[in-house]
Amino acid sequence: MNVAALLEKSARTFPDRPALTTGTAVVRTYVDLHLMAGRIARFLNSHLGLQPGDRAAIVMKNCTAYYEVLYGIWFAGLIAVPVNAKLHADEFAHIINDSGARVAFADQDVAETLGPLAGGGGLEQVIAVDTREYAVIDRLEPAPLVHRSASEAAWLFYTSGTTGRPKGATLTHRNLLMMILSYFADIDSISPLDAILHAAPMSHGSGLYGLPHIAKAANNVIPESKGFDPNEIFYLWKRHRGVSMFAAPTMVIRLMNGLTGPVDTSSLKLICYGGGPMYVADTIRALEFFGPNLVQIFGQGESPMTITYLAREFHTDVTNPRYHERLGSVGIARTDIQFRVVDTEDRALPAGETGEVIVRGDVVMAGYWRNPQATAETLRGGWLHTGDLGSVDKEGFLTLKDRSKDLIISGGTNIYPREVEEILLRHPAVLEAAVVGRPHRHWGEEVVAFVVIRPGYTVTADALDEFCVKHMARFKRPRCYEFEPSLPKNNYGKVLKRSLRERLRASSTPG
Repeated sequence: MNVAALLEKSARTFPDRPALTTGTAVVRTYVDLHLMAGRIARFLNSHLGLQPGDRAAIVMKNCTAYYEVLYGIWFAGLIAVPVNAKLHADEFAHIINDSGARVAFADQDVAETLGPLAGGGGLEQVIAVDTREYAVIDRLEPAPLVHRSASEAAWLFYTSGTTGRPKGATLTHRNLLMMILSYFADIDSISPLDAILHAAPMSHGSGLYGLPHIAKAANNVIPESKGFDPNEIFYLWKRHRGVSMFAAPTMVIRLMNGLTGPVDTSSLKLICYGGGPMYVADTIRALEFFGPNLVQIFGQGESPMTITYLAREFHTDVTNPRYHERLGSVGIARTDIQFRVVDTEDRALPAGETGEVIVRGDVVMAGYWRNPQATAETLRGGWLHTGDLGSVDKEGFLTLKDRSKDLIISGGTNIYPREVEEILLRHPAVLEAAVVGRPHRHWGEEVVAFVVIRPGYTVTADALDEFCVKHMARFKRPRCYEFEPSLPKNNYGKVLKRSLRERLRASSTPG
């Protein structure tokens, strides 16, 4: 089954419903989007000579053309390679060359960066979607949907995983269909009167979560800024109904910090957050701001947006004696997923013990694109080895400790940075915190905390140390506090702990 058949169904039943909107201006109805996808397929197959199974890259900021191109690629039976438009030129080159993409659709400015890659035997053409070259495609005769089997590749999701250069997680049509169905089963129901606001990159979680909305003929709203502006988001909440959005935890925090007065959340249906740790204090604050409209998800590119979830009812069940512990977890297994916590020999661990989280289910990738060695290592035994450390309680709630690479071992004892970060964020003066290990000649590693102070507050390292001693075991507390104006983050809002560790290595010798 070609996953694009879901667009065909929506266009047949709800042809006049808004499909793609910029701000408040409808750009495409569902019948328009369906026709444009067929025209792009005609262009790719008949004019460029691409064949089913060939790859086509999408390198653009959030815009309505994004889904036109994505579904056009699928209509043509091709494999989509969405790429974050904010990457470096060298990263573009690696992904384009590794995937073997023959054509790339891009913004005008990114098209200029990609231009030198074309004509070298791999990439044949770069098409800027904001030029006449793209506009003329809209005059072509639409091509019919090309059939693809469920096991064939649909999306190459490039992710660095735990180490090394980005690898292409091969997501099949079955994988994407299961992600869509799992959304309906666990996250939310969707009606044609609803909308999803794409404030996070469409090359990542927001783009993936647009698929269940297209399957139900809901409106995909792209901010005019094409980015993340809290004031614009609040305005669009008021102008659309049944609004959902995917957000990294840092985005949720920025929304709260961007509030200068009461905000109308009557049209807000859901904030689905994930992609990094959401600390308990921030979650409670978000519930106060946005009401009972939060769902947390834990997933990876290799298991797109689907491993565990913390449902609305768990966010609001304040009478539960383990309420705060549950808020600190990433929830329970998704409907179509099994997970285990295992030791280094892949043996299942008892409840409460910490080990690697492994996953299996129909949403898990087929493997890494043309990388059998990495595939065999990551999918050994039929389970996706996530590289995340966690523990599961007797009720099935998974609590992530950290990525295995972030674990700090000091004096032979494991210290999980998130535990320390959770305590630091309870201090009223701390806006953000990131904890990493620094080499120490006697202890192996010592704990270092990078801290961003909340505007209008002051605090000393001694005061933070005293606060930590009151709330955690002494051996876990940071031995050094680095005060920063901001923390380094990637384009998805995740703190780049690797950068912090590299800074420490470059500026000091082991203690």
